[in-house]
Amino acid sequence: MSTSKREEVCSHLRYIRQELRDMDQMLREDRLLPEVSELKEVHAALEALHELVSGKSKKKPKPEFDD
Repeated sequence: MSTSKREEVCSHLRYIRQELRDMDQMLREDRLLPEVSELKEVHAALEALHELVSGKSKKKPKPEFDD
């Protein structure tokens, strides 16, 4: 893995870890569930990390109906 790619992976991981720590703290101390938008943001970050590591980009689905 190249140095720049490794740095990018580390950056993604730092962000994801921090977001998960914040969510864990909310759950334990405040007994609040995270907002759906926060969960979607972390999920998107995980997908981006997976694409970066696997080297594959997500294919867009074909439209079901052609006009």
